[in-house]
Amino acid sequence: MSSRHEGFSAEERAAMKDHAQELKKAARRASQAEKAAEALRDVLAKIAEMPQGDRVLAERVHAVVTAAAPALAPKLWYGMPAYALEGRVVCFFQSAEKFKSRYATLGFSDQAQLDEGPMWPAYFALTEVTAEVEERIAELVKRAVG
Repeated sequence: MSSRHEGFSAEERAAMKDHAQELKKAARRASQAEKAAEALRDVLAKIAEMPQGDRVLAERVHAVVTAAAPALAPKLWYGMPAYALEGRVVCFFQSAEKFKSRYATLGFSDQAQLDEGPMWPAYFALTEVTAEVEERIAELVKRAVG
């Protein structure tokens, strides 16, 4: 294993640029309601432009998260759909295609209240969203917001 730091990957640099644009765009919005509506449009547009496999997963995750935890506000976070409580991201979806991964990911930030002893899962691989998976996502999201 090499101890030489190679720097950020092209995908990581692109995600950081996306995040900088998101912050600039959010700063220009006027009212809170306008910000929320624009953030939702941004999330839906990002989901719509994903390749079909990721898009289907992201659409289902979006539907389940927003139904299970209406207090969570959709927003883009590093160019991916995320869901925040009082401005702080609680959970997020990462497409497989964006980071050239073999599966999409549903992740939870340290804001999520998922603690179970000294160690617990915070990221979940997604290859399909079945009724059982939807139920598990809903359960996790409800727990995450306390």
